[in-house]
Amino acid sequence: MDAQIAHDEGDEYFFREGCHITEWWNRSEDGAASIARVRVEAGVATRWHRLAGVTERYVILSGRGRVEVGDSDRLCEEIGPGDVVLIPPDTLQRITAGTDGELLFLAVCTPRFTPACYEEPDRPSTA
Repeated sequence: MDAQIAHDEGDEYFFREGCHITEWWNRSEDGAASIARVRVEAGVATRWHRLAGVTERYVILSGRGRVEVGDSDRLCEEIGPGDVVLIPPDTLQRITAGTDGELLFLAVCTPRFTPACYEEPDRPSTA
């Protein structure tokens, strides 16, 4: 295994959640963690989703927006560069970019993200 592997910005893809993903680190031989750069277009909210058995951290790189975490006692906070959001496993979440520009952040998952852990339940009734 290489000690360091560079990512290619040309590898960005659109994910059904409503955002653009560039995988920076997501290897089966390193199941402990994955890192992806996420881009949400201005004014766009991702779909409500949760990651089964995976803790996720959003590290905000640029832009401003709002994050919602949880169901009945949901955290809803404004976010900006330098903020870190902790999302426990199996917790509903979504993020919305401000209308003045796109939102860029790192999604750090432990254990690593796989499509099998992604769940998109119905929108919570408290939204």
